[in-house]
Amino acid sequence: MRKAGSVDNKEGSMFKKVGARLTLLLGASLVAVIGLVSSGSALGGAGQSCGTVTLNEYGWAGSTANTYVAKYVLEKRLGCTVKITKITEVPSYQAMADGKVDAVLEDWGYPDQFAQYVTKQKTVVFVGSNGLLGHIGWFIPKYLLKQYPQFKTWKGLKGKESVFKTPESGSQGTFLGGDPAFQQKDKELIEALGLDFKHVTAGGYSAEVARVSQLIKQRKPVIFYWWTPEYLNAYLNLVEVQLPPRFKGCNDVGGGGGDVKQYRCRYASVPLKKLFSKEFAQSGSPAVKVLRKFKWPNNDAQNLVGKWITVDKLKPDKAAEKWVKANAATVNAWLK
Repeated sequence: MRKAGSVDNKEGSMFKKVGARLTLLLGASLVAVIGLVSSGSALGGAGQSCGTVTLNEYGWAGSTANTYVAKYVLEKRLGCTVKITKITEVPSYQAMADGKVDAVLEDWGYPDQFAQYVTKQKTVVFVGSNGLLGHIGWFIPKYLLKQYPQFKTWKGLKGKESVFKTPESGSQGTFLGGDPAFQQKDKELIEALGLDFKHVTAGGYSAEVARVSQLIKQRKPVIFYWWTPEYLNAYLNLVEVQLPPRFKGCNDVGGGGGDVKQYRCRYASVPLKKLFSKEFAQSGSPAVKVLRKFKWPNNDAQNLVGKWITVDKLKPDKAAEKWVKANAATVNAWLK
């Protein structure tokens, strides 16, 4: 027969052990819940965590500025992990449709791709402008305009094309075309205007910049495909040659064949577009809201970041940090 005191001591010890275990379990559960709520991941919490966002960077300084400023804000202010891809413009639409790219922050307008992926398939979502007005044109250095004032318009080029001769153009003048991946119509436009130019391509953006910069450094004649906004316009002191006015049916996308008269007009000025993949746009990520609001205040802002990266040789992340810290009000408006 057991002694009463012996039984009570054993039961009391058992209850103490169970109570301690329950306290530990409850404490661990409470810590886990607090952690989920603070990260915004718990049901009914502050919002969905950001996760990974893939931004696509195109091959020019303005696109690099967009991408790294957005990257800095998403990583430092939202805790996102940002990946960067470098897919050229036309294939980037398919990459967004496939969910390989979440966002493009500067699209210059590719009508066929926009119609296919945005309007028809709805696998890519147009979310507004990045605040900038883009314009493609023919540019020359300002010192050349002083020497040949008639180069202010395309008509003044007629009969003077040989001024732009290079070893690769023979007796013709050289017109330096843009990156083959870029939207352009200059071969057709040269023909439509009856100008004696040979269209020559230096290669990609960096190759064109290197060639133009070298020619201008040597104060030689050069006429080339270029655009605004672009930091080099001020840095290299460039001016635009006036092309014929636009008309109904004016076509800015070369390579489609047909009557060259459809290309006989200046390039359009277009708001630069932001595009999301459908998957990203519907994801609920807080990055969606911020990138929808992402806008440059003016061309000079993007040009400044582009100059820091390209001329001053700041690493893109450092250039982005410098701009974000100096423009808190603009950035805070994206985060509201």
